[in-house]
Amino acid sequence: MLRLGVDVGGTFTDVVTVDQDGRVVTAKVPSTPQDSSAGVIAGWQALTVPATRVAMFAHGTTMATNTLLERRGGRTALVTTEGFRDIIEIGRQDRASLYDLTRHRPAPLVPRELRFVVRERMGPDGVVLPLDIDSLAAVVEAVAAADVEAVAVCLLFGFLHPEHERAVGDALRDRLPDVAVSMSCEVLPEFREYERMSTTVADAYLRPRLSAYLRRLEARSAAAGLPEPLVMQSSGGVADAETAARHPARFVLSGPAGGVVGASYVAGLSGFPNVLTFDMGGTSTDVAPVVGGQVQTTTDSVVAGVPLRLPMVDVHTVSAGGGSIAWADDGGALRVGPRSAGADPGPAGYGLGGDEPSVTDANLVLGYLPDGARLGGGLVLRGALAERALAGLGERLGLETRQAALGVVCVADTEMVRALRLISVQRGLDPREFALVAFGGAGGLHACALAEELGCRTVLVPRAAGVLSALGLAISEVRHDFVRPVLRTDPVGEGALVLEAEFTELEAAAQGDLDAPTTRRLADLRYAGQSFELTVPGSTAAELEHAFHAEHERRYGHRIDDEPVEIVNLRLVATVPGAKPDLREPEPAGDTAVGHREVLVDAGPVDAMVLDRTRMGRGSRVKGVAVVEFPESTCLVRPGWSGVVDAVGTLVLSRGEARDQGDESEPGDTSEPGDTSEPGDPHDHPEASR
Repeated sequence: MLRLGVDVGGTFTDVVTVDQDGRVVTAKVPSTPQDSSAGVIAGWQALTVPATRVAMFAHGTTMATNTLLERRGGRTALVTTEGFRDIIEIGRQDRASLYDLTRHRPAPLVPRELRFVVRERMGPDGVVLPLDIDSLAAVVEAVAAADVEAVAVCLLFGFLHPEHERAVGDALRDRLPDVAVSMSCEVLPEFREYERMSTTVADAYLRPRLSAYLRRLEARSAAAGLPEPLVMQSSGGVADAETAARHPARFVLSGPAGGVVGASYVAGLSGFPNVLTFDMGGTSTDVAPVVGGQVQTTTDSVVAGVPLRLPMVDVHTVSAGGGSIAWADDGGALRVGPRSAGADPGPAGYGLGGDEPSVTDANLVLGYLPDGARLGGGLVLRGALAERALAGLGERLGLETRQAALGVVCVADTEMVRALRLISVQRGLDPREFALVAFGGAGGLHACALAEELGCRTVLVPRAAGVLSALGLAISEVRHDFVRPVLRTDPVGEGALVLEAEFTELEAAAQGDLDAPTTRRLADLRYAGQSFELTVPGSTAAELEHAFHAEHERRYGHRIDDEPVEIVNLRLVATVPGAKPDLREPEPAGDTAVGHREVLVDAGPVDAMVLDRTRMGRGSRVKGVAVVEFPESTCLVRPGWSGVVDAVGTLVLSRGEARDQGDESEPGDTSEPGDTSEPGDPHDHPEASR
């Protein structure tokens, strides 16, 4: 039986199947922006795999993210406590840009005329003012007259005492059975009314569009004989489609999360537990840290200007993808993005009608991509069209065509380096101690240049680099996240007993939701008087406090051991593991070199050897300058870089001469495949300083 993973991107839809023996089969087809579900089924059909062999179908989508970015969600109303209707607009005392007085926050998802209030008040200890039935009836009728598609309900202290929220929600559902209702006590039972309200509003705003899409996908899947789809959550685990339709705010980073899961797994097999993931697709680039083999998550995310206080993979996204449009601003400076050519019409080199220069066109003009190469879905790269598009940009910049193309790549690289520094240096992580995992259709083309800027000495390019997000989906675990608000400063004695009882209740809830899950305890802690928390793992109060001090020192450079520590929220992560393929790389199949091609790097034009990745195998070597052509992606090995294919199929590149490695190791053996360091250099291996 097979596990099927399908990742819908802005340009291509990637498909992977993994069987019980770990064999991986991949495909790539153009995305269908008008109805992504059609592209999902087309991708599965490209594999020619019978539906009867598919035991699990996992899906990742950027629809929720794009809905927030484009502000194309449902018409949404907000019901809150009297006197608090403008919290969602007031927000916090921060600025969109500290020194730019012309910059403003994005407009709230709910305009003021669609915010309604009921007369009630809950306090920390319970009811302060009973729910006024007349005001509730008036609000319900006002919402009905507003002709909305969704309603968010967020009352003061609803996270502790949800009785009034539930009464409001029940009244709205009785009167408006076809309108989606999201309540904060279900979406985010945590304190901080602004973040709780923002998250609940986003949940309601996304429900009409995402629910409609999932219904179409379920219908197409059923017609094809496929299992009911599971959907990747922002936290890095999958959940059923019903949960996704009911709480779409949990799935905003559905697409990028699959790539981080896949990259973490493959890098771990090669012996690299500490990596920075670099996923460059057609529309954007997603980067994230993996520390000690654990995908890093956060509960303080802002997506498209909307705060979302939900567990999410700590991903940062920039609009620098293969399809990002290059242009000259009014001052004559070269810019790349945020506009993208997308899947339709795509880069100029696709020959589908696009005429604006993109990053893909620049890579084609520079020789990194071959003229006439066939992409997924029958697309063929046409170098003459790409050169024509770059020539026009070069004229505006006063540059020769190939120099303009080199400039486009450099500008895109700068934007991506900035993103990688944000998720490493600004998180207290030294990128020199990490390997860079490059994937996505364009990741391998830029990886060595980015690693040089960051100081990374190792680049990993997995065998399935072009479709790694889909592989991550296929192997993902089922995951449910639980949270319980507490605010205690006595982590020992009576407080410890209370925490144990609370954790036990959360574990009982997890056992009811999932079949024999594995659970992991975490909590949000802070020093007394601080405004924000750090999430750390631990099973007891003492473990949590010890982990908090250590994490605070790593993140901020200091700790205060004699300061009281407050435990704010308890969290429980419950998972059911997915299939983990035992990847094994075969021996080389014949001559791996298929020719030479002139490429332009910053030092000038050079003659690069072109290698066919499908002919390479365990132990195959490469030395820059070279171009390695994968089935769904391409890797540029820059001057000074060399590498070898390890036992699990990952091309391990390092600066300087690589060691003899991987010939005698087995998949999962961390002693050889990942060790590309030279003796005596502690920065050449990501584990060296840990």
